[in-house]
Amino acid sequence: MQPKGEPIALKLKLERPLAIFDIEATGTSPVADRIVELAIVKIMANGDRNSRVFRVNPGIPIPPGATEIHGISDADVAACPPFAAIAAEVDEALKDCDLGGYNCLRYDIPMLVEEFRRAGLAFEVEGRRVVDVQRIYHRREPRDLTAALAFYCGEMHLDAHGAEADTNATLRVLEAQMDRYGDLPRDVEALDAYCNPRHPSWVDRTGKLKWSGKTIVLNFGRKKGTPLSSIIENDKGFIKWMLRCDFPRDTKDIVEQAMQGAWPSPPD
Repeated sequence: MQPKGEPIALKLKLERPLAIFDIEATGTSPVADRIVELAIVKIMANGDRNSRVFRVNPGIPIPPGATEIHGISDADVAACPPFAAIAAEVDEALKDCDLGGYNCLRYDIPMLVEEFRRAGLAFEVEGRRVVDVQRIYHRREPRDLTAALAFYCGEMHLDAHGAEADTNATLRVLEAQMDRYGDLPRDVEALDAYCNPRHPSWVDRTGKLKWSGKTIVLNFGRKKGTPLSSIIENDKGFIKWMLRCDFPRDTKDIVEQAMQGAWPSPPD
């Protein structure tokens, strides 16, 4: 990745590289929408920093409303490669990295996972720590990235919704959060747990499925508490709806594998 930026004094213990990234897309749906820009700032354990920006032809029209937000039009990406053509390069850039971003758990990571899946590659999130700066901010000072930059850094975010500008703003806010809150965890594993509290009964990362004893049950909506096995057997329409809608990829993977008879092992 390049160019190489100035080393940073991030007051966070890194056991492996931390990749702060931001995505601009045609919309907000990981399933229906596509990436048009991806920026990555990779911070090494010694503080060295490398950055990379990818422009992507989404293969579908960019809605005017999306262009109004991030300023990228169909003409801007007409000559750019599709994501499938750069997927291996992006995968290599993020290899062995923990992940960070602003609202990345609900937006950027699911979007990236789906793009890799469409490209025929599996992007594994399990095993990576995730530092979501928005989660820290909302637990301390609930607002958006522009307000976060003003609050923590005293700076105006003049290029909001440009992927590179948003990525650098996110990094500036994280640096300031580590300075301001002395009780924040100083290692990425503990900060991941702080950003992503996960109940021991959850089967997937977001708790849409949970363990009830040794049985997986739904943990949302009108079918909450119903065994997944019962729904697979008796309500194929509901299963098709789950797989079609914007549920996280790991939730869908568990459901699809269960349909083939491959169930996760229950917790001890």
